[in-house]
Amino acid sequence: MLDQLSWKVGGQQGEGIDSTGDTFSVALNRRGYFIYSYRHFSSRIKGGHTNSKIRVSTKSRLANSDQLDILIAFDQETIDFNAHELRDGGVVIADSKFNPKVPEGNYRLFSVPFTKIAEECGSAIMKNMVALGASACVLGLSSDIFADIISDKFLRKGQQVVDQNMKAIQLGIDYMTENGGVLPEFQLVPADGKKRLYMSGNEAIGLGALAAGARVMPAYPITPASDVMEYLIKHFPKVGGVVLQTEDEIAAMTMAIGSSFAGARSLTATSGPGLSLMMEAIGLAGMIEAPVVIIDTQRGGPSTGLPTKNEQSDLYAVLFGTHGEIPKIVLAPSTAEECFYATADAFNYADKYQCPVILITDLALSLANQTVEPLDYNKISIDRGKIATPEQLAEVGAGQLFKRYAFTEDGISPRVFPGMKGGIHHVTGVEHNETGRPDENAQNRIKMMDKRLAKLNNMELPNSVTYAGSENPDVLIVGLGSTMGVIDEALERFQAEGLNVAHAHVKVISPFPAKTLNQYVGKAKKVVVVENNATGQLLHLMKHFGVEHSAMTSYLRYDGNPFLPVQIFDHVKGLI
Repeated sequence: MLDQLSWKVGGQQGEGIDSTGDTFSVALNRRGYFIYSYRHFSSRIKGGHTNSKIRVSTKSRLANSDQLDILIAFDQETIDFNAHELRDGGVVIADSKFNPKVPEGNYRLFSVPFTKIAEECGSAIMKNMVALGASACVLGLSSDIFADIISDKFLRKGQQVVDQNMKAIQLGIDYMTENGGVLPEFQLVPADGKKRLYMSGNEAIGLGALAAGARVMPAYPITPASDVMEYLIKHFPKVGGVVLQTEDEIAAMTMAIGSSFAGARSLTATSGPGLSLMMEAIGLAGMIEAPVVIIDTQRGGPSTGLPTKNEQSDLYAVLFGTHGEIPKIVLAPSTAEECFYATADAFNYADKYQCPVILITDLALSLANQTVEPLDYNKISIDRGKIATPEQLAEVGAGQLFKRYAFTEDGISPRVFPGMKGGIHHVTGVEHNETGRPDENAQNRIKMMDKRLAKLNNMELPNSVTYAGSENPDVLIVGLGSTMGVIDEALERFQAEGLNVAHAHVKVISPFPAKTLNQYVGKAKKVVVVENNATGQLLHLMKHFGVEHSAMTSYLRYDGNPFLPVQIFDHVKGLI
């Protein structure tokens, strides 16, 4: 029996591949297995190869497995593209309609009439249900594990549709049973049966925004960020919130700033090209000290680049893209669970320091679904920062403006919202005095710049870096974002072999945690920075902010795909 299994379904975009993978994943997640599900899809709306790779395990895994156990193919292209991932003895279950052929190797092919059986049940579109049944047979599962999910999906279309789909699943099981598809060696060790969440990073961000009290989201759709918008379109109305689809990202960013000025917690979400358009407005938020949260879900660039593939190449942009110099906080969660809590933190930081907060993810984190332990909502608190009190406002004399940008020791001035008596002040993107009136006086300019930048001077936010492994490693692996799971899995293998390797993961890019990183880096003999870009942006940022080591190198992947654990393991082992 297996304690983990890798299963992939593939076909043409629009054939229900995502739905098939989602049904398979949710069914096993509800049985207590840990799931990690990664989508490979084309940038075309319809057509082009797509697949969904599901990892099932009795322990938490946050990365694709090195090899594939079972491949479900709706066309020959799926076999041609993916068979190389199959392990020795792996299984291909394919629709007999296209006369499937597998390459030479120790693979077992089951040619199953997916389409024919589905048509007998009422419609060829149910071939994915037949495929699920065939998979269930190999794993020794009954059709019952899909019953609740099928009912949830199709009951609104009538009981007959539910029954047809369940029949298709059962016929898939029956066909495989009659044709030698019962494979005890592929059966899974029983799971613990505990109920856990199953969500993507984007969904966790949406939930985190709700929990943090956000109520306005102006945004323009873009892959892979759109799921945040779609999540909040469904759930914001329940709490009186609103999502506005704007004409472009410039409008989205400026509306988010306006909403913040009016007193609402607001956010927007985008990806690289959209972030570029937002840069002028991000500068405005810095100048007028408006709290605002921006989600940047990184994808392959530049330009349209690889819109549906993974990359971590916006680090320079989020730090240095804005004109001028403003304080800016950049958070980088690495799991769906962290996305939830980091989003709530982002709103508190934005209000506390009255500056833009950018939360960056990458496509692998944004779109991959993963099992998540129950979230602790008691950990969420709301801190609106410095808001002017009635006593402070009462001190404003008749005919005078409120000193919204008053010079303070920590650089943070009390703010007011429209309608607060005594809070009238001027707001402008040009340099200004304490009341907001334009003021280009040299002395005022220096004082205002120093005031704004003082907010984050010499600071490290809590939990900016996590660390695992021995204190004095032969090799320290440094990562960011979705590489957390893959590096941790490689670390397990090093520890199993008695090798002295450690893992530091950066969770905050700005203010950069140079002091903490230097403590870890200084104790390692060698340092490898693992990232999904072509130029080693994180490595260069470390050097830029003063993190130095004589033996610090990059290990990069920038073909649009996430790292595999075996790749990290082999590369680092070669350095020991």
